[in-house]
Amino acid sequence: MEFQREPGRFFNTDWDGRLMAEVTFQDIDDGHAWAVDHTFVDESLRGQGIAGQLIETVVAAARKENKTIEPLCSYAVHAFHNHPEYADVLRPTKEA
Repeated sequence: MEFQREPGRFFNTDWDGRLMAEVTFQDIDDGHAWAVDHTFVDESLRGQGIAGQLIETVVAAARKENKTIEPLCSYAVHAFHNHPEYADVLRPTKEA
């Protein structure tokens, strides 16, 4: 599936303009990183790997734009945990 991009999100709509899939992110660290805060896939597309494709898309964009990612939503946290190949864009945690 291909996704469109607008500031702060990658998404896909159906022919009628209904949102079918989306990942949203906010700039953090003065624009050097993104906080991935929401992943959505319409019920009709669930179980087809679309959420994973959304995360792959945002990871690829982060690599291209030299950003890091802080996964906040539960799906993004899960994806980063299960895909060690995303470690190069994982935002380092700051020790207290």
